[in-house]
Amino acid sequence: MSKNQENETDVKDDDRKALGERLREARMYLGFSQDQVATYLGVSRSALSQIESGRRKVDALELKKLAGLYNRPVGHFTGEATAEFSFGTDIKHLARKVSELSPDDREELARFADFLRARKRKGG
Repeated sequence: MSKNQENETDVKDDDRKALGERLREARMYLGFSQDQVATYLGVSRSALSQIESGRRKVDALELKKLAGLYNRPVGHFTGEATAEFSFGTDIKHLARKVSELSPDDREELARFADFLRARKRKGG
């Protein structure tokens, strides 16, 4: 293997590790377990663990699903997002509380949030 090929491999490994670390941080920040996210993604918990440690590649569809679950743009995880993506402390608090709810309760909460937004648009 040439020196350039070795450097390219190192960069790819570093990028995959950084991507995995960002995914792990987002999961933990929202209070999801690896089992919960693996089930959502349709992979084993060990596969998710390998993704988060940078030992397994993430395909585009998996990354898109994870970005949606974690409410972050894909670019946040790939390092392409230039603007800092952050929430206020009130939103962070709500996210932690919501992560403790059952999936059915989270759906109900989402419907309530939709109701509140619709009411606000109507001037109510």
